[in-house]
Amino acid sequence: MKQILLVFIGGGFGSVLRFLVGKFLNNTETGIPYGTFLANILGSLLIGIILGMAAKNNSLSENHLALLATGFCGGFTTFSAFAYENHVFLKSGDFMSFAMYTIASFALGFLAVFLGIFLVK
Repeated sequence: MKQILLVFIGGGFGSVLRFLVGKFLNNTETGIPYGTFLANILGSLLIGIILGMAAKNNSLSENHLALLATGFCGGFTTFSAFAYENHVFLKSGDFMSFAMYTIASFALGFLAVFLGIFLVK
């Protein structure tokens, strides 16, 4: 029950931060979701750092991982928003933005996780 509460608390903080990042950085004029993109990349980097630290020296307990990785990073990263925004690109026929946003999100997201793990080694 304690870990469920920790995931809930972490997820709440992550979701609020994601909302604020999106509110201030998503571009309503062009429709380009810079905030979602940034949240996904930063969240990927952060989960890489958290899990890298946990693997490196066992300094994080299961409760820390529940709060930070599952809760906060899970609430902060935005795959459902990412999927919806890509739907909007496709529906509007903006295939270039769809391709660039999708490729950059996946590539930089993976690289950010690897970078986070590398940074704590």
